[in-house]
Amino acid sequence: MTNEKEVKFEDKLKQLETIVNELESGEIDLDLSIEKYTEAMKLVKQCDEKLKSVEEQVNKIVTENGSLEDFKVE
Repeated sequence: MTNEKEVKFEDKLKQLETIVNELESGEIDLDLSIEKYTEAMKLVKQCDEKLKSVEEQVNKIVTENGSLEDFKVE
């Protein structure tokens, strides 16, 4: 299911960095700053959700019989 929302994690981080740089420059007006801030917060949420999803996947291991188990460090 590829659509316009399926942007790579790394690309979202680049977009976020660009927005932060624009906001820090102080060269954009208040209305555009609010739009950029809102866009940045959406990107942060998407990145956070992706990281949590990946973390869940990494914390599981496949056993010899092919079933998934939680990975536990002893």
